[in-house]
Amino acid sequence: MKIEVAYALPEKQYLFAQEVEEGTTVEQALQQSKLLKEVPSLSIDKVGIFAQLVTMETVLKDGDRIEVYRPLKADPRDRRRQKVQEERSESKTRS
Repeated sequence: MKIEVAYALPEKQYLFAQEVEEGTTVEQALQQSKLLKEVPSLSIDKVGIFAQLVTMETVLKDGDRIEVYRPLKADPRDRRRQKVQEERSESKTRS
């Protein structure tokens, strides 16, 4: 089966095509991939297939693209809360 492995950093993107046997899991495919050779320090916490979170035990299908996700620098909910607080502070100082 043909699959792809994708990983993106702000300054560089990786996309590797590879052949795997039927019944291969996400974890097995990642262990066989060139990605870990290119980025040996990579810590894999979350992965998805076409933007849908999956587990490392997920069995791949022909044509799947494994996406390795980076940890978020900031939680989007916390960023929104902070922005609202800043806007409230600004509106109070204007009054």
